Amino acid sequence: MSAALVVPAFSHPANSWHTIDWYAAERQVRELQVRIAKATKQQQWRKVKALQRMLVRSFAGKVMAVKRVTENRGKRTPGVDGELWSTPETKWQAVFRLKRQGYKPKPLRRIYIPKANGKRRPLGIPTMLDRAMQALYLLALEPVSETTADRNSYGFRPMRSTHDAIEQCFVNLSRKSSSEWVLEGDIKGCFDNISHDWLLANIPLDKQVLSRWLKAGFMESGRLNPTDAGTPQGGIISPVLANMALDGLEAVLESHFGKKNTKASYKTKVNYVRYADDFIITGISKELLVNEVKPVVEAFMAERGLTLSPEKTVLTHIDEGFDFLGQNVRKYNGKLLIKPSRKNLRNMLQKVRDIVKSNKTVKAATLISLLNPVLRGWANYHSHIVAKETFNYVDYRVWKLLWQWCRRRHQNRQKRWIKAKYFKTAGPRNWVFSGMTVDGFTKRLVYTNDTAIKRHTKIKGEANPYDLAFEEYFEQRLERAWRDSMQGQRRLLILWLRQQKCCPICRHKITKETGWNIHHIVERVKGGSDEMDNLVLLHPNCHRQLHSSVLD
Repeated sequence: MSAALVVPAFSHPANSWHTIDWYAAERQVRELQVRIAKATKQQQWRKVKALQRMLVRSFAGKVMAVKRVTENRGKRTPGVDGELWSTPETKWQAVFRLKRQGYKPKPLRRIYIPKANGKRRPLGIPTMLDRAMQALYLLALEPVSETTADRNSYGFRPMRSTHDAIEQCFVNLSRKSSSEWVLEGDIKGCFDNISHDWLLANIPLDKQVLSRWLKAGFMESGRLNPTDAGTPQGGIISPVLANMALDGLEAVLESHFGKKNTKASYKTKVNYVRYADDFIITGISKELLVNEVKPVVEAFMAERGLTLSPEKTVLTHIDEGFDFLGQNVRKYNGKLLIKPSRKNLRNMLQKVRDIVKSNKTVKAATLISLLNPVLRGWANYHSHIVAKETFNYVDYRVWKLLWQWCRRRHQNRQKRWIKAKYFKTAGPRNWVFSGMTVDGFTKRLVYTNDTAIKRHTKIKGEANPYDLAFEEYFEQRLERAWRDSMQGQRRLLILWLRQQKCCPICRHKITKETGWNIHHIVERVKGGSDEMDNLVLLHPNCHRQLHSSVLD
């Protein structure tokens, strides 16, 4: 008889971080979010406010907020107070600090990150307490933002991606009768210039708490700087606030130029696609976009304290093509093809070159470990478009770099010796860059041309993750995404499907966003094997919780 996973029995109510019933917490939060979305759809704003207040005061909401900020990428990055919540005790204590009464956010710690154009982007890092408070209020705000969002807005939204935005571009521009002119829009300093007055008047959130976040200021070189406009880049809630400020433009355009598939829209062919603060608007002529569409957009932005960037807002004919989200959209003799953009390709190759040049003396296996995530990630991003020719070019350029790397290391050796040492045969390939790990395993370089090209299935514009009517639809998308991403990882996919896509501890879905750990039911130190019957997929937090209960 195969061993069974022993799920620890947690006491109620919880008395420590590892005794929290995560299933009950997530379920309670989810039920309130569904009710908020339903009330928003029916425009019952007093009910929305009451449900939001209930959610931010709930124990379930608070533990979910602390869980999010202690498990995301920035969990080891402190704010101005230098505080981190890295132990179960500090996480548990933090739950009871999430109170509206007496709450005063601290200034953000300002840092700068380099941009592709050589400039630097300012980033504000809140304290752990402020991050958790933002995560808590975001639980109450996101169902509203998702219900009121523009259909063709794809940035910083759950279950949506850049691939959906690119696919919508294809839908709008691929037919013979499609519009031929495109207005590429870019908002000047979007996050830094959104009007605080507009946000306080239009965002359905606790005005007192929102005002304190907006006016918190930032610390730079030991000095406190005030913030009179904008939302801080780096705050958990900032992307949703920016999205809500930009939502509504699609409806304004439809009111002026007609809804899609109506007589008015056939005359103007105005269509809109937005990802974060980058957007495109199609039109039947250059004059229409310049004289009619652009003034409408500028007036909409001006209400929110925003302006279009003159150097980045340009008009383009589809035969010339335009770059959007790292990909080039262009018609060749009437046929629309989407390829990786030259700028995106150049940046990726520069990154590979920098890795190779800065690791001249490491072992081949170490270099492969550094290169593979870059090559695999870039190829997967472009795997839904016309990219095979580019993939071939990338593989050739990478091969040249690695051949030079090998020749430099062995200047006195013949080429055949170098080829035999570093380039092996694997399947149909004869020149696969390979290296031996310390454990004696052979590590091979990823070749981008091996990435299969598969068309992306765009999300439905009206799909809402907080609307129960779309529950089955999102489950189907989740399974399709896992099947596509688990090619070559059959054991992992079988485990996931065997568990009905859920973690057996908290009984909630395991997704790419939640992450997962492989747990041995009978530990290997006690003789447990790596056979499928002894393995189970768990959420990382549930995995820690299970081991903690065993130790106790």
